[in-house]
Parts: sequence; C-alpha cells; structure tokens
Amino acid sequence: MASVLWSSSRLVVTRSFRLAARVSYSGELMVNESSLSVAEERSEHQAKVRKSIASNAWLSGHFLVMNALATIVAAYGLLANSTAVVIGAMIIAMLLGPIMGLALAIVDGNTRLLRRAIEAEIVGAAMVVGIGLVVGRIHPDIAIASEILSRTKPNLLDLVIALAGGAAGAYATVSPRVSVGLVGVAISTALVPPLASSGICLSRGLLPQAGGAFLLFFTNLVAIQCASSAVLYAFGFHNITRRQKDDRVYLRTLAIDGGILLGLTIFLYFQLSSTLEQQQFESSVSQRLRMGLERIPGAFLAESRFVKSYDADIVIAVVRVPNSITPEQVSQLQARLEPRRGKKIELHVRSLLTKEATAEGYLHVIEPDALPVDDVKSTPNVPQVDPEIVTPSIDLTSPESTDHRSNGESTEPATRTGGTP
Repeated sequence: MASVLWSSSRLVVTRSFRLAARVSYSGELMVNESSLSVAEERSEHQAKVRKSIASNAWLSGHFLVMNALATIVAAYGLLANSTAVVIGAMIIAMLLGPIMGLALAIVDGNTRLLRRAIEAEIVGAAMVVGIGLVVGRIHPDIAIASEILSRTKPNLLDLVIALAGGAAGAYATVSPRVSVGLVGVAISTALVPPLASSGICLSRGLLPQAGGAFLLFFTNLVAIQCASSAVLYAFGFHNITRRQKDDRVYLRTLAIDGGILLGLTIFLYFQLSSTLEQQQFESSVSQRLRMGLERIPGAFLAESRFVKSYDADIVIAVVRVPNSITPEQVSQLQARLEPRRGKKIELHVRSLLTKEATAEGYLHVIEPDALPVDDVKSTPNVPQVDPEIVTPSIDLTSPESTDHRSNGESTEPATRTGGTP
C-alpha cells in the first residue's frame, strides 16, 4: 500500500513539473514574440519617418510654389505691421522640411541627403529674399515698421527659442501621436519672416538691418537643426552600430556643426549683453533728465533719442517747456549724466514751446515773443530790441505796451512776433 501511494505521488509531482515547464516555455515564447513585434513595429515606424523626412527635404516645384506664396503673404503682413497676418502666412510655408533633412543626414552620416537638403534650403532662402526685395521695391513709400525692425538684431534669446522649437519639431516628427503640422507652423514663423524682412531692408538700402535679419534666419536654422539632430539621435535614428569608429567624414561634420552653434552662441551672448547695456544706459539717462527738468517750471521730457558716435554718446532730449532752455541749463543737465566706457556725453535739447493755461491765466511765466535770428536779419525796418530792456512781466498784447519807454532813450514802440514796427 505504501509503495502504491509513493508511486502515485511521484507521478503527480513529475506531471506538475512538466506542466509548469510547458507553461513557462509558452510564456517565454509569448514574450519573445511580443518583443519581436515591438521591435518590428519600431523599425517600420523609423523607416516611414526616414522616408517622410527625405521626401520633404528635396527641392521640388511644390516646395517652391508654397514657399513663394507664403513669402508674399508674410511680406505684406510685415509692411502692414500685422502680427496675425505674418503668423497666418506660415500655414503654407515649407522651409522646415530641408532643415529636418539636414538634421537626419548629419546624424546618419548620409552625405547624399545632406547635399540635397542644403541645396533645397539655399534655393528656398534665396527665393524668399528675392520676393521680399521685389515687394519692397513695389512699395517704397511704406515705412519700415516694428514687425521688421524687431527682426534685425538677434540675440541669445532668439537662439534659445529656436532650440526649443527645433526640439519640438523633431519630437513631433518621430512621435505618431503629435501633429507635426502645428509645430511646423510655429517653426516656420522663425524662418520666412526674417528672410522677407531682409529682402525688404535690401530694397531700401538698409544693409545693416538686412544683415541682421538674415543673421536671425541663420541662427534659427542652425539651432533648429542641432536640436532636431539631438532628438533624432535620442530616438535611435542613427547608424552608429554600422559605422566605423574612425569615420573622419562623419566626425568632421559633427565638429563643424557644433562649432557653428558654439560660435553663434558666443556672438549672440555679446549681442544680448550689448542690448541690455544700451537699455540700462538709456533708462538711466532718461531718469536723470527728468529729475533735472523738475527744477525748470513747466518742463516735461517728451522724448529721448540716442545717437552713437565714435568718441561720444549723443543724447537728443525733446522737451516741452514754456520758455526755451538756455545753454547754461543744458550744461547743468549734461553734468548730471554719467558717461560709459570712457565716452563723453553730448546733450542736445530741443525745446518745444508750450503754453499751459487755466481759466485764471497762464500757469507759468511766458517770456515776450521775439523773432528768430534769421527773420530779424531778413526783415527790413525791424528795430533791434535789447533783451535787457524788455522784461518778462510786460504784456505786449496790451495797448499800454506801445507807450513803454526805457529811461527815455527809446521812442520806438515794441514789436510783436511776425508784426510790423
């Protein structure tokens, strides 16, 4: 009896172990099949993304037509100083495709795709600048507005924005759950308007502004491409396992790309520092001028203009005042200003004469009117009035002013501005 029980239990245990082994083996097969299916799905997705990027990076008639139409809309939006029109024009722009082609070509080491993408980007950029130039020539009477001027002096902030935009564009390209169209619109906003602004500035002969706008485009292009390359590499879009370790062409391409980004970063950092320094200088000068003008009754600083010179910072202060500011007062105001970088400050004050009055009379004492120097010299039979004889309290509009005498020496009546003796 005991032997029968032992044999039965042994048989049960053996069958249990066999069943467990079969279940474990089946589970391993399912896991392996699942892993293979995920790997195959990822490989198929990468192949689709590569094909899409490569097809959009090549130069084609569709690429030229859509970018030409986008440039026309953007150029007129810039001239109209309309931000909404400029952004709306980017819905049809297609400059992102060649940049993504550059990003993938640099990561993959695909020289053929790299040449195709560079060719498409150069042709597209030249076309956009040319259309902007033509539009600027057609409308020479429209002034350069702030939408154009704001794109003529890039700095480090523009580089950071472009890096974030490029990363977003690349992530949307490789991720099936994100719409690449919306991100492409946002990135195109950083590409077409600077080029159109450069063309419009060229049509007006504004070479520094045109160069600044083109530099903004180049900054955006390099930043978007570098950020896109980093994202593509992180998502496995590279052939590093099939590339030789000493591939000098690939390493040289990466070094050139990184060097350009580093050089732009350093240059734009100094641009940002210079802009901040200029803003602080202008703010300090305007504040000190307002404090100095508080001592002059009725004086109000309407505008401050700054002109750069080789050896001096020229400050033009437009002041609304009841009486012209004298050179002595200008000297006192200039002494309040602090020079920078060893340059002297040369203050010019433009007095805009204003009369502020209430129902009870003028708020400030108004000096008697006097003819300008040129008018006095050119007007015949106008007596030269000694400024020491006429006092500010005399009202020349009253009849009694015509009987005014100075120690009995002058018998000529006082004159009014623009009047006759």
